Amino acid sequence: MNTKYLSFDNKLKEKGITFICNEPMKKHITFKLGGNAKRFVTVNNECELKTVLSAVNESSLRYFILGNGSNMLVCDEGFDGVVITLGGEFSEIKLLSESEISCGAGASLSSLCAFARKNSLTGLEFAWGIPGSAGGAAYMNAGAYGGEMKDVLASCEHIDKNGNKGSFSGEELSLGYRKSAYTDKDFIITKLILNLKKGDYDEINSKMGELMDKRKSKQPLEYPSAGSTFKRPEGYFAAALIEECGLKGLSVGDAEVSVKHSGFVINKGEASCSDVLNLIEKIKAIVKEEKDVELECEVKLLK
Repeated sequence: MNTKYLSFDNKLKEKGITFICNEPMKKHITFKLGGNAKRFVTVNNECELKTVLSAVNESSLRYFILGNGSNMLVCDEGFDGVVITLGGEFSEIKLLSESEISCGAGASLSSLCAFARKNSLTGLEFAWGIPGSAGGAAYMNAGAYGGEMKDVLASCEHIDKNGNKGSFSGEELSLGYRKSAYTDKDFIITKLILNLKKGDYDEINSKMGELMDKRKSKQPLEYPSAGSTFKRPEGYFAAALIEECGLKGLSVGDAEVSVKHSGFVINKGEASCSDVLNLIEKIKAIVKEEKDVELECEVKLLK
């Protein structure tokens, strides 16, 4: 047994919290690639989360909070640390008032959108089809088709690495293009409060269907990927720059620039993380040389 994890394992066993050793991360990220996490834990409430964080700190282990794994890569060597995912109470969605929703950070964005539609609440249609968790959407201010989380997110509750609770609301959230007050911080989002507006169920449903049809027709949803690979450069569109450079279909191993949407790098089958990273660097170098524009990768790397 790896003595580095002995204390951690024992503490979780004492509290009845189950965990998995050497869990393949390709099972948990939408890119379907990457190595194993030394420990993988699903926590179902704040008490369990605090216990795991305490055990991580006591054992001086690294940890990573995983949402739906839709905007990330895991290196081929895996992650020497603890991957924590939020389930149970963290997946609950409730109506607080006529137009206010409480949503656990572990809930999928699609289930949140469906809940809003069921209650005839409008404002989240843009997010229908974004394959992330609610917490991940708040963390990076996810957006599409003219909408973003900034338009509907009122506040977030969080826990820091030492188990202390807190919250941000309004301007404190610092929501900008693909970033928030939580970006690159040690806070773990646990709950979102969203303010929506009463709408017409049929109109909401129709709009969601229309946007989903757009996604299916324009995006390579039939292949594993992490969605849009690059952030939008100021004054440009990454996909247009890549296409103008003739890079559709460019590949490294089984990693390929989608011929359907050049903003997506896809996994054609057995792509490694190294394949994807090498392809990303090729794209960046060619776009820089031909267009004199620096592309910035939007996808997070866990290593």
